[in-house]
Amino acid sequence: MQAAFVDIGLDRSAFLFVSDVYNDIADLEQMMKERREQTPEAGVGGGNAGREGARPDRETPFQIDELLHEGQHIMVQIAKEPVRNKGARVTCHVSLPGRHLVLMPTVNHIGISRRIEDREERERLKCLIQELRPANLGFISRTVSEGASREKLKAEMDFLLKLWSEIRLKMEKSSCPGLLYRDLSVPLRAVRDLFTREVDRLVVDSEDAYRDIEDFIQAFAPGLKDSVAHYADPEPIFDAFGIEMEISRALGNKIWLKSGGYIVIEQTEALTTIDVNTGSYVGKRNLEETILKTNLEAVKEIAYQLRFRNIGGLIVIDFIDMEKKSNRERVFIGLREALGKDKVRTSILPMSDLGLIEMTRKRTRASLNTLLTEPCFYCEGRGTLKSRQTICYELFRDLERECATSGEGGHVHVLVNPEVDAVLREEEQESVIELEKRTGKRIIIVPKKNFHIEQYEISV
Repeated sequence: MQAAFVDIGLDRSAFLFVSDVYNDIADLEQMMKERREQTPEAGVGGGNAGREGARPDRETPFQIDELLHEGQHIMVQIAKEPVRNKGARVTCHVSLPGRHLVLMPTVNHIGISRRIEDREERERLKCLIQELRPANLGFISRTVSEGASREKLKAEMDFLLKLWSEIRLKMEKSSCPGLLYRDLSVPLRAVRDLFTREVDRLVVDSEDAYRDIEDFIQAFAPGLKDSVAHYADPEPIFDAFGIEMEISRALGNKIWLKSGGYIVIEQTEALTTIDVNTGSYVGKRNLEETILKTNLEAVKEIAYQLRFRNIGGLIVIDFIDMEKKSNRERVFIGLREALGKDKVRTSILPMSDLGLIEMTRKRTRASLNTLLTEPCFYCEGRGTLKSRQTICYELFRDLERECATSGEGGHVHVLVNPEVDAVLREEEQESVIELEKRTGKRIIIVPKKNFHIEQYEISV
């Protein structure tokens, strides 16, 4: 499997892939040298021997047991949060985000956000980071760093380097497993990652959070201070801005479009499916035009819902079938452009002849549905219950088995849910009488209010 299970102090062990294991560069170089020394030379005529200009064999990837051993203490960072019955995925490649920069202390790399398109600006930022960073430490320049001054980048770099130093120092003194660093609170993380000049206004109803945000902005983005407002009206802030309605809408699986069409979102453990339907929309011209308009409208709503619900993993979208290839291409391009506004990395494949688009969206945090809901305690998360008739037929088969081993005559007491009791006394009354004749026993049915609808008990 080339992975390790890591005890991080939670109920479930975290999962660490071999590719996410970091070792000191000097240690890795020494291990590679030792491996080369232990590898025998190729025999005459074997492999690439004697072939002038042949490519040397690539280094064999390290095995997990070459990098880690049981009982070893390592520093890891949560890469994917635990979701229901899945443990967290962790990595040894730590990344510490600031507002303008991300520090990657285990990678010797400089990256510039792909959203910064100006070549001169990209080169300027790369040169500044190269000049300011310590050797062998990686940094990524985030989108908001576009136009940032040397002094601003230097101050944030110093802050991140100090934070990394404090984390390493804490590791030396902490017991294992233990928490070394926790990311910012949700309000501050939202300000750090989402609050830019493109946002008209940030409204906060908590006085404590408002003060924290003001202090944070004063330190890292003073130019945005005037865009923050404290909300003190008596009406709840979620009602005032329509958030409550949006959350209720996001927890449903059916979303209506303005044209009268709708989309249906179904989230499962394996993947998310999205189905597009015309609904009551019939259009004014031909069917192909109606379908195209509905699909294009759905594209914008789907991109919004993926972000709002924070849906990640494999996603399959079933658009309404279109005859013209050019229309299918328009819908694909429209979806790709709509997803281009998403800060989370997405990958999308062209539409198939069946109208299906497969895509992935990076999943790092739990979806809105996972955060705000829990599996139904009554159906145990299945989403369906056995029908009352099905329960009756299962009961009949169990009754026959019980009666066959208990001899002839006597009574059989059956405790059932009242809903099932009603079916047994009405639609299935003849079946009960027939069963009594076959078994030679009288069947006494008693309703129990506290029984689950699928629950029953038989006593002979």
